[in-house]
Amino acid sequence: MKNVQETGKLLRGIIPPMVTPLRSRKEIDPDGLTRLVEHILAGGVHGLFVLGTTGEGPYLSSALRADLVRRVCRQVNRRVPVFVGITDTVFSESVALAHTAAECGADAVVTAPPYYLPLGQEELIGYVERLVSQVPLPVVLYNIPLCTKIRIEPQTVRRLGELPGVIGIKDSSADMLYFQKIKQLFSENPDFKILMGTEELLAESLLLGADGGVCGGANLFPRLYVDLYDAAASSDVRKVQELHLLIMKLSTEVYSVGQSSSGILRGIKCALSLMGICSDLPAEPFGCFTEPQREKIRKFLIEWRKVYAFADGR
Repeated sequence: MKNVQETGKLLRGIIPPMVTPLRSRKEIDPDGLTRLVEHILAGGVHGLFVLGTTGEGPYLSSALRADLVRRVCRQVNRRVPVFVGITDTVFSESVALAHTAAECGADAVVTAPPYYLPLGQEELIGYVERLVSQVPLPVVLYNIPLCTKIRIEPQTVRRLGELPGVIGIKDSSADMLYFQKIKQLFSENPDFKILMGTEELLAESLLLGADGGVCGGANLFPRLYVDLYDAAASSDVRKVQELHLLIMKLSTEVYSVGQSSSGILRGIKCALSLMGICSDLPAEPFGCFTEPQREKIRKFLIEWRKVYAFADGR
């Protein structure tokens, strides 16, 4: 296994959960993937997270997931750390993907609780213990109860954080009280990193001590999120507030167009296609935006580019 302590130090800053550019339901869009990775890295991000929720990881075949990991790791070529989502209902699939990630040069894996039948907390602890013992990379926990129907309770996080292979948590619960409880539990263990997954709470969480954010909007405007992170690190509260308002504008005008939970990833993909970066095709069972929905995203991008100099990632 890679040096856990050294990998943990890399779990910081803005780590975009990259969408998965698709040419068809069964294959990667290679040109779109190349453009997207370079677009994101040009924004100065601190890492890249593939096969998360925004990356539609649970909806892709094992072969496609492995192909994506190989392509991304090869293209990134260690310019930033790569984190790979291995969440699956099948334990052996998670382990196999973790080994693929290690062979390709990824730095850590990210796992949410297996979904469908929700685990009890003791069952979850046992599951993560078994997983950590069989994967060759450090593990980041992923709390996203909206999708998994189970919250990784703070005391469970504390116990799992004691495992030698667990280096941190991405919290997408949208619950600031939960975040603050986790921060308190690990106040004397700075090696355990806490990342905010709900980007509307990024500004607040950074000012309260989060180590970074995993923000879907950074697929579109990576520099915006990096600038907010830097402003928080410099205690420039006014700048943080200004940039937070921009993130809220993105959330309000893009993420709500689809009028469902999938609207976030479909909205991001639609915007990326309009920016000429990659296809907007989502994985099954989702569909592309309708033309009226695309027009709303198009109007947003025109307005954004007129007003904000960093809208194109500069």
